[in-house]
Amino acid sequence: MKVRLTTTDDYEALCAVDSVAETSQERRDQISEWLLSARCHVAEADGRIAAYGVLTDPFFGHPFIEMVMVGKDFRHQGFATEIIRYLLSTNPSSKIFSSTNTSNRPMQMLFAKLGFKPTGYVDNLDEGDPEIIFYHPAA
Repeated sequence: MKVRLTTTDDYEALCAVDSVAETSQERRDQISEWLLSARCHVAEADGRIAAYGVLTDPFFGHPFIEMVMVGKDFRHQGFATEIIRYLLSTNPSSKIFSSTNTSNRPMQMLFAKLGFKPTGYVDNLDEGDPEIIFYHPAA
């Protein structure tokens, strides 16, 4: 498994990995923006993009893991863990935040395993499914 910074040439591969991008032009446009931001990273397996993660800085001046997506064929193989660990390693002296829906128990368990702590909730993003905000303390 190899984690690297994306290039604009990765656009189609990221869209193929992203289950939302299959049916959402809005997500495809967002992927394009993430690629241009130079804050998007991919995990590769045997030369194929298996997962991606996006680190942004919009959360009260702290880095925020905005997206972690693993392709259907690569789930439950450690790719999300590797992407998040890599993103944490790029900002060792800063708290890092992320979030997931209350319905996404696997992601909540992954955050706990990696040392993230719940720190709040946001209602009204996804109807009936509040977002839990997590943070990882600075090293």
